[in-house]
Amino acid sequence: MDLQNKRIGFGITGSHCTYDQVVPQIQKLVDLGAEVVPVVTFTVQNTDTKFGNGADWVEKVEEITGRKVIDSMVSAEPLGPREPLDCMVISPLTGNSMSKFANALTDSPVLMAAKATLRNRRPVVLGISTNDALGLNGVNLMRLISAKNIYFIPFGQDDHINKPTSMVSKMELLPETVMAALEGKQLQPVVQEYR
Repeated sequence: MDLQNKRIGFGITGSHCTYDQVVPQIQKLVDLGAEVVPVVTFTVQNTDTKFGNGADWVEKVEEITGRKVIDSMVSAEPLGPREPLDCMVISPLTGNSMSKFANALTDSPVLMAAKATLRNRRPVVLGISTNDALGLNGVNLMRLISAKNIYFIPFGQDDHINKPTSMVSKMELLPETVMAALEGKQLQPVVQEYR
């Protein structure tokens, strides 16, 4: 299956350390024929870290997709009724955004786009990157895993010795997960050894 004529929303939240793994997956979706609609949180736009400047990451995503990022709640809202997506990806999904999404809180353009996609009964694909997936956020992870129309890029513990509650998705499986989600299937196994 290719992604010709598929409108894929791509939400990016503030897990800055995984952008270098995620951004190449956006290029893969474009190469597979998808129209990728980029959406970013306020943190992505406005935070400079040792992993790069927010403005530079936004510029790179805009260059790959050929579109300006959606960076406000107002501009994300039409992705529901007027400009629907075939699928919405959030990758990386931080623990903070995961807890909000699991509890129906919509305080960023990314979560607004995801909510709009679910309202249209379309798949939302999540690529987690959180230090507390097996800690306090575990309940939110399980809530989302059991929710209808939500799919996960397979994930595993990225450093079980030094960060025993941390889990990160295997971002290279993002395109395959999107294709499965568009068919109503969860790519398996969901929990994998992380390397």
